[in-house]
Parts: sequence; structure tokens; C-alpha cells
Amino acid sequence: MSSRSRRSQRWCPQPLTPLMEGPDLFGVEDHEGSKKESSWEVIREWFKIQRNVPGGNSLISSSIPLYGPNNNNNNLSPAKMQDLRLLLGVLGCPLAPIPISNKPISHLHIKDIPLETSTAYYIIQQYLAATGCSKQQKNSAKNMYTSGMVKLIRCETEISTGKNVRTTGSRSGENGCFVLWQMSPGMWSLELAVAGNKVVAGSDGKIVWRHTPWLGTHAAKGPQRPLRRIIQGLDPKSTSSLFAKAQCLGEKRIGDDECFVLKVAADRAAVIERNEGPAEVIRHVLYGYFSQKSGLLIYMEDSHLTRVHSPDNDTVYWETTIGSSIGDYRDVDGVLIAHQGRTVATVFRFGETSMQHSRTRMEEIWTIHDVVFNVPGLSIDSFIPPADIFDTPGSP
Repeated sequence: MSSRSRRSQRWCPQPLTPLMEGPDLFGVEDHEGSKKESSWEVIREWFKIQRNVPGGNSLISSSIPLYGPNNNNNNLSPAKMQDLRLLLGVLGCPLAPIPISNKPISHLHIKDIPLETSTAYYIIQQYLAATGCSKQQKNSAKNMYTSGMVKLIRCETEISTGKNVRTTGSRSGENGCFVLWQMSPGMWSLELAVAGNKVVAGSDGKIVWRHTPWLGTHAAKGPQRPLRRIIQGLDPKSTSSLFAKAQCLGEKRIGDDECFVLKVAADRAAVIERNEGPAEVIRHVLYGYFSQKSGLLIYMEDSHLTRVHSPDNDTVYWETTIGSSIGDYRDVDGVLIAHQGRTVATVFRFGETSMQHSRTRMEEIWTIHDVVFNVPGLSIDSFIPPADIFDTPGSP
């Protein structure tokens, strides 16, 4: 682009509505006016549709290409499209519960701190050594590029009305791909495409945002937090910084591995900042399971509970639990990076007084194909939040 063309354009900040962390999908039809509605109103509408759908409500087959001139989603039924959007809303780009500590973990002092915290500090030091990051402190990577494949699956939805329990859905899924860019400190950009639908998200180190075709662009409220996809074995330094002040809860067996369990949780002030209209965040907790044998992170689980107040005083709770098995660590320029894993998410809806509840189980299988450190030419300009660009010929 010429310098004259650049001078004739002006960046204008785009107003961002709050980013809801959960199943942020729309109803059967995508009306432009509906984008002004609360995201939680949309969730309630999705639950009503699920409750009234007779029989199964499975995802579309994996034969539909990701891209193509004729792929405009017109061949998807409303129910199947809702399934896919639910998957992308929950598993597309979830965030960790707390910000990453900017203070180097090697500078933490363990004197006069609780035993649970000092034990966690020791475990994280072992994790840094196991991944090779301890040797990379002085010559650490400034940025990273990652690409990979995903398969999203909605297994089933269980709906209970108190006396009767009905299960819908079948195990079928969609293949997709993603590209992730990251730059220290706290900047990242993600593009995830599945069956012609693309989720784009990013952070410039100050604000986290997400864009979907059906909801537009939304900003995350509260403190700036990292992308969960980054800390699940993809960037050991970010993972260690996240658990810098964790608590060690003890030991637990995961598969064939005995693991140390570390816990981090968002404090009360932080979750209050994330409230959106009628939606009140109650808690958000993350657990990391570090193998006692290898020192590596092999499992991660977080739980996010939100209370939603509706106009008719029917208080509803939404609990999202995401558990990820992490493995296939490979050496990339002296650092061990996890190259595959499996994530299972459960969205549980229940009322404060009603006997009705629903539980939807989802699954993601992901594989990393390429990891490159210190990409030439990558700058902070690559992480600028969305903005409207329009020509203003008379502007300087």
C-alpha cells in the first residue's frame, strides 16, 4: 500500500460489546437487529430449541469443505448450524481464568509464603526444566507461529424435566484448522475455521476480542487473560507464568501417571468485572496436572460458573467444565511443545428452583502441525484490535 493511500485512510475504534464466555450462538435466523440482544438471551433461546427438537440433533458430516465459492452454509439445517456454533462458542477460543504474571517466575521469593504456594513454585521450576525453558531464559523467543488441525464433536445433550430424561444428538463431528500468532508480552491472534465458519480472536496485550459471523465483534470484560489454547502445552513459559502463584492441592492419578495438582482461581474482584448485564460470574478455577515422572503438564481442567437472572425471576446457572489431555511433546528449537491433545467440555444448565436441567457434552481433538519461533517481520501492528477503515480523501 502506498504512503498516499495510507494517509487517505483513518482508523476508527469500533465499539465492542462484552464477550460472553460460553455457548454464544444465535437462533434459527440471523437477523441484524438481534446482534443487539444479550448473549445470554440467545443461550436461553438455544435451550428452548433443544428442548423442543424431536429425536436426534447431530452435526453435519465431515465431507463439507472448509472453503469454497458455494459454501455459504445454506445447506445446513438450523439445528445442525446451532450445534456447530455451540461448539465454536465453547471450544473455539476460551480464556484462562486469570492474567499471566508479568513478574519472572525465577524472581519469586518463597520465604514467608504458604507451604502450598512454595510447593507449587518448586513444581513449576521442575516443569520449566523438563520443557527446556530453563536453558532458554536469556535467548527466549520473542514471538511464535503455530498451525494445526481440529475436529469438533457434539456427542449428546441430555434434557431432564424432573420425571423424564431425554437424550438427543449423536457422535459426529467437523474437521477444521487454525493458525495462531503470539508475541510477548500478551499479544496473540487466532483464526479457527470449521465447516465454512470462522472464529477470529486476538489480544493486543490490553484488550481481548473475538469475532464470529453470527455475533460480530465482542470484547472480553475484566482483566486481560491468555488464550487457553496457548497454555495447554503450546507455550511452556506462559503456562509457568500462569501458575506462578498457584496452590498445590496434592496428588492425583491421571491415566498411568501420578500427578501434582496445582490450582489457580480468579479472585472475587476479577470475576465481578466480568459480569455482563443479567449474567453474573460466580467463579472460574483452573487445575493443572503435572506428571511426577516427566515433570510435564499432561492434563488441565477449568470450571466456569455463571448465574443468569431472567426478567421472569427464573434464575438459571450455567456451568462450563473443560478438561484437556495433553501429550506428544516434541522438541522445537530446544523447547518441548505438546503436539496433540483431546478436550472434553460439558455445559450444564440448571435452575435455582426448577427441576429442569440440561447437560451437553462436546469434544475437540487437536493436532499441531507446525511451530516456528522468532518469525521475521512480525510486529505489534499484527495485533491491532478490529476497527472500521474508510476513505477520507481530505484527511492528512
